[in-house]
Amino acid sequence: MKWFRLPLGPLQTNCYILTEDDGSCLIVDPGEEGKKLHNWLNTKKVTPKAILLTHAHFDHIGAVDYIRDAFHIPVYIHTKESKWLGDPALNGSQYFMNNQAIRVKNADILLTKEETLQIGAFQLNVLETPGHSPGSVSYFFEKEKIVVSGDALFHQGIGRTDLYGGNHEQLLQSIHKKLLTLPEDTLVLSGHGQETIIEDEMDSNPFLNGF
Repeated sequence: MKWFRLPLGPLQTNCYILTEDDGSCLIVDPGEEGKKLHNWLNTKKVTPKAILLTHAHFDHIGAVDYIRDAFHIPVYIHTKESKWLGDPALNGSQYFMNNQAIRVKNADILLTKEETLQIGAFQLNVLETPGHSPGSVSYFFEKEKIVVSGDALFHQGIGRTDLYGGNHEQLLQSIHKKLLTLPEDTLVLSGHGQETIIEDEMDSNPFLNGF
């Protein structure tokens, strides 16, 4: 499996495209610039199978409908944030987008628990990692040792918890119990910024020391 990072939108939110040898791909967090993402997918000649959302903040969902309609693929999100997609107050666009409200149609598949998903050639584990938001999840590709962490864990940082539904203590619990317990050489693909590995964050992330 290969992965590509495509920062999108004014906040440069990382959209990840994970591809398999058969030409299929998964799209994680298409945050904005739907046309740009669509062109990238066509240029790479890959076939999207699904859109996976780590959570429903506005900067992670802005291009969902554009890409879903273009490729006729399902959207996955945790049930705790299913209503956020169509509510600008909950997804934050009402407050951060200069009144450019983002409303996304309902997700096709609601995640309700930690489970293993098989989507075409892709097998992945859903990890519930709330704290940045109530329904935040991370997607762990065990065979490849890759976890897409959304806005839970960053290189030398963690997600903010001052937005609606955020909980700092819960986020730290999620990181320590769900992410730092992964193999130390697991690659972490974060919602913003560069990638990292679990071992580095265990050793030197200043937000995790002393927890």
